Amino acid sequence: MTIRDDGETLGLFEPLMVSEGMPNRAQLNDLALSLAEKSAAFSASLPQPIALALSDLVRAMNCYYSNLIEGHNTHPVDIERAMNNDYSADGKKRDLQLEARAHITVQKWIDDGGIDGDAIAPDAVMEIHKRFCDLLPPDLLFVENPETGERLPVVPGGLRTRDVKVGDHVAISPGAVPRFLERLHAAYRPAGRITRILSAACGHHRLLWIHPFLDGNGRVARLVSYSMLRNALVNRRVKRGQVAA
Repeated sequence: MTIRDDGETLGLFEPLMVSEGMPNRAQLNDLALSLAEKSAAFSASLPQPIALALSDLVRAMNCYYSNLIEGHNTHPVDIERAMNNDYSADGKKRDLQLEARAHITVQKWIDDGGIDGDAIAPDAVMEIHKRFCDLLPPDLLFVENPETGERLPVVPGGLRTRDVKVGDHVAISPGAVPRFLERLHAAYRPAGRITRILSAACGHHRLLWIHPFLDGNGRVARLVSYSMLRNALVNRRVKRGQVAA
């Protein structure tokens, strides 16, 4: 199947970084440096058993707020039950528990060093989407076209082949998505620590602007930016499976 590419120019989503000449760049550099210093100090203050236990708590917390952003209010108690294979008899509640477990599982995979390379690389972005969606129940792998009512299947790891609109934002044509993902990766390749921290925020916005998947973009973008920040802030003391403070 030929996927339509309207030939949008890459300049449409430039600039990709806050340039050095911008008035607030120095202040952003200071904030990024402060974040790195505080993260290192906090990580160094934690005994390993506490750090590992705290990592589990942070993953559940990230999952809870990510669900809220998506309009899925999954209570922390239900998230904990899902991690212990204790699911609700209510189908909708069970689906949300499985969604929560999927998020935590993928973040744990990231913490265990699952991404071999840059999280913002197209292959890594698609792999995160695939791993998350592979764990979802069937009812959460469909989106409905608000204009026609048509139910559209979400392909795990598959880039969208249709046009999408989010609020007032009309995303680029589906055929242009691979080109823009490659440019995204080129712009946010690992550099100095401050640049990497700022890239996590900028990359999050621009990845959502591209909207590469039919659904799951917000979840994937949050996991990608989490991974980028983790790589920027991690130090040698942080073990596999542990969240960088």
